[in-house]
Amino acid sequence: MRYEGEKALINLTLLSAYSLSVLLLLVTPGPVVALVTGTAARHGARKAFATVIGTNSASLVLIILAALMLAGVMSISGLFLSLLGIAGSLYIGYGALISLRAGNPQANAQENTVAAGDGGVIRGFITGISNPKDILFFVAFFPQFIAVTQNFAASIMMLTVVWIIFDFAVLSLYILLINNWLSPHHSRRIGLASSLFLLVISLSGLVYNVREIIHHLPYG
Repeated sequence: MRYEGEKALINLTLLSAYSLSVLLLLVTPGPVVALVTGTAARHGARKAFATVIGTNSASLVLIILAALMLAGVMSISGLFLSLLGIAGSLYIGYGALISLRAGNPQANAQENTVAAGDGGVIRGFITGISNPKDILFFVAFFPQFIAVTQNFAASIMMLTVVWIIFDFAVLSLYILLINNWLSPHHSRRIGLASSLFLLVISLSGLVYNVREIIHHLPYG
C-alpha cells in the first residue's frame, strides 16, 4: 500500500515493516537497555533520561554513517567495525565492573564515587555508538528500507524520525516502570542484574570481534 503526497510516494508496507523491526530491536535486551535501566534503578529518572539523550545521539551518528555509505560518499571496513566493537566492549565491561564493585558493601568510597557516574550523556553515547545490535542494524539492515520513498533524503529523514520516536518511547517506558512501579529493593536487584548483563555482553563482544579480526588477517 502506498500513499502519494505532493513530493514523495510513501511505501506504507515498507514503513510498517521498518517500524515493527525497530520496535522489536529496541524492546530486546541489549547494552543500551541494560545501561538505561541500571541507571534508572541506581540514580533515578533524571540521569536515566540524560543517558537516553546520549544513546539517541549515538544512533543519529550511526544513521549518518549509514546514509553516507548508501550515498557512496564513504565506506567502512569490517576490520574497523571489529576494532570499534572491541573498544566499545572494553568500555562497557569496565563500567559494568565498576558498578558491580560499588554494589559491594566492602567497596571503598572512591569506587562508589566513580560508580556514581553510571549513565549520563557521555556514557550513553559511547555505549550506543559501540552497541553491536545498533551497528549491525544500521550497517546491514537499515539500507533495506531506504526505498520507503522515492527520494533518498526524504527516506533518510523519515526513517530517522521513526527511530528517534520509538527509541525514546521504549526507553522512557523502561525508566517509568522502574521508578514508579518498583520498590527500592527490586530497583537494586535490577541495577545488579543490568551490570551483570553488561559484563556478559562485553565478554561476548570481545570474543566475537577478536574472531572477526583474526578472520580479516592474512591466512586468518
